[in-house]
Amino acid sequence: METKNTTAIFTEFVLLGFTTDPKINAALFVLFFIIYLVTLAGNILIIYIIIYNPKLHKPMYFFLCLLSILDLCSSTTVLPRLLADLFSTERTISFMACLLQIYAMLTVNESECQLLVVMAIDRYVAICHPLRYPVLMRWGNCYKMVSLVFVVSFIFIVVPSFFSSSALCANQINHFMCEMIGVVKLACEDTSSSELQIFSISFITLLLPLLLILLSYGCIISSVLKIPSAGRSKAFSTCTSHLAVVALSLGTAMLLYFGPSSMHSTDYEKYTSICYAILTPMLNPLIYSLNNREVKDAFKKFFTSF
Repeated sequence: METKNTTAIFTEFVLLGFTTDPKINAALFVLFFIIYLVTLAGNILIIYIIIYNPKLHKPMYFFLCLLSILDLCSSTTVLPRLLADLFSTERTISFMACLLQIYAMLTVNESECQLLVVMAIDRYVAICHPLRYPVLMRWGNCYKMVSLVFVVSFIFIVVPSFFSSSALCANQINHFMCEMIGVVKLACEDTSSSELQIFSISFITLLLPLLLILLSYGCIISSVLKIPSAGRSKAFSTCTSHLAVVALSLGTAMLLYFGPSSMHSTDYEKYTSICYAILTPMLNPLIYSLNNREVKDAFKKFFTSF
């Protein structure tokens, strides 16, 4: 390993993963393989049911379908590589593959954050302005909002990388995947400016979406409390699933990028990343399928048709 005063040109990185114990790795392989299968099955089933069920051809489920697609992308970006590395002694990844994994994960996660804002706006319009919902949330507007989601994600994630670069003095990443914070720690020079840049972008891409979502649901709760108690449960049921997903997605990401030890702890970001990169894509379809009557009815109809 190079010293801090020596710059080297690395063509590959070494992912240290969790442990070198083969028994523990075997157990982790079984665990993560099951999680990956559940993630694939749950999200693919959500996408299939929404596409082929005319009753679910509504903006709310269109956004849910996109969320499942993003969850599939997130899980597939991480888990196949992780499963292979659990039985590998080298665990090396090329510089380009590492870079692609970093930007794929950042772009997917940022797109998911922006999409959760759009989903909150959809629920706000549906509950607070139901008579104007068909006009405000017509398909043309939905497509524009989704396009804006991906454009904003590209701007905040990819564009800043064109203006920042640093020499690396090591190539061992204490992580199971290529993650931005883990790579920043390998820089030769002082990383305070890079850390400030990451924090600033995270503040905009995580905290502002959360504030917009909370503002939307503040208005929703205020409106729901004004309607008769008989209709409150149905109104709240359409929102609790979304709030649970927000807590999982944004909450774990904020723990990673805003946590007091996120830049210095040797294992903090590694175990926090398990939540947002592995567990959240698996739990999202479960949350929506268990807490949404229309989705549950679609699932029952699907399984009883065999």
